[in-house]
Amino acid sequence: MAGMQTEPCGANAADDAKRQEPRFGRLPSLIIAVTVIGMLIGVAAGLLTLMLYGVEHVALGYVEGGDAPGPFAVPAWRRAISVIAGLSIAAVAWWLLRTRSRRVPSVKKAVNGEHMPAWQTVVHVLLQIFIVGTGASVGREVAPRELGALFGQRFARWVRLGPRDTRMLVAITAAAGLAGVYNAPLAGTFFATEILLSDISLETVSLAFGCSALASWTASLVKGTHVFYSIGHVNGLFTPDLIGFALLAGLVCGLFGSLFRRGSSWAEKHQSSGASILWTLPLAGVLTGVVAIWVPQVMGNGRATAQLSFSGKAELAFIPVLLVSFVAKAVVTLLTIRAGASGGVLQPGIALGASLGAMLGVPWMLGFHSNAMGVYALIGACALLAASQKAPLMAMCLVMELADAPLNLFVPVGCAVAVAGLVGATLSPKLAAWHPIEDRRKA
Repeated sequence: MAGMQTEPCGANAADDAKRQEPRFGRLPSLIIAVTVIGMLIGVAAGLLTLMLYGVEHVALGYVEGGDAPGPFAVPAWRRAISVIAGLSIAAVAWWLLRTRSRRVPSVKKAVNGEHMPAWQTVVHVLLQIFIVGTGASVGREVAPRELGALFGQRFARWVRLGPRDTRMLVAITAAAGLAGVYNAPLAGTFFATEILLSDISLETVSLAFGCSALASWTASLVKGTHVFYSIGHVNGLFTPDLIGFALLAGLVCGLFGSLFRRGSSWAEKHQSSGASILWTLPLAGVLTGVVAIWVPQVMGNGRATAQLSFSGKAELAFIPVLLVSFVAKAVVTLLTIRAGASGGVLQPGIALGASLGAMLGVPWMLGFHSNAMGVYALIGACALLAASQKAPLMAMCLVMELADAPLNLFVPVGCAVAVAGLVGATLSPKLAAWHPIEDRRKA
């Protein structure tokens, strides 16, 4: 009897092993997956961008662009009604989604193997784009990342990838969503390798860049191409004093970047849940609407606040405007997340860094009479984002790609990012003792 049972068990084990083998071989399966999903997530990212524009047009009567980065010309009453109504609708939808069905995991959890439910993820993604379009102060970059992770999980199952390769594919396709929505293939590559995987190997980088490049190209066919941030005219050569400014900006932005990281983690950890979201999110809408009466650039994902800094003038009277923008954006963003909204902090982080860099740049420019305000804001944006995300390569590439900045600016930007990273690493243990958090939760 024992001998009769051994052969079937061996045969079943062999069949199971065969079913676990990649459908087309390991590397061909990965290449096929990266190619197909890169194009799919590119189309999805393009459509999500068009959806954002459509929501802005209906809710606020404008569409963001180079000439109108924020709802400055929209009447104050319409700005308030838009964000209050948007977050009130989202509150009901998220309450139903989070209490009556499976909760959508973060991208980081999805990379580590947690299952992303299909229709719940799609609804979750659309809600994020919807609230940003109505004026909520959160980033929109998490939505395409979640969609990319969903695509990656499903495709990995279809081609029968193993756990390790599935993890790599989900990270790559999630990051491709970021690349597609912002036309930033280098940032997408480093987001996958530096943040989600912490693995900068030849295979990982090659597959990640291929997927992000395909997503960026495909998305551009749907939504077109444009410079996200205009930094104005920049001289081909930078002056020596710019290195000194970069070191100073790195110190200051490293400090505030670390604080923003802790603040966003605190907001997520204490996020409203259950029925409380039905009143906290509308209240966040009221807060945003009231602030937007005097500070309209606080609305949206941060493009308006950042562009105000990039286009600023070297006048001391401009510093209070930048300071108010900085404080308003930081407070409203953290309270919106704390109230229960899902969304990213990359674009708000860029906005804060640009504001801080411009504030430091005004007296610097008045003293040295060199460079342009856009350069100082750019350096600040890169430095603060690098510290808040603990990802210097991703931060540099994302801001530089979004601004279509000259490559020679990588020198001062690199100096600022290096200092900001060291400041952030030095402060992390002290800040962790002040308020322990879960590391890298929804970057």
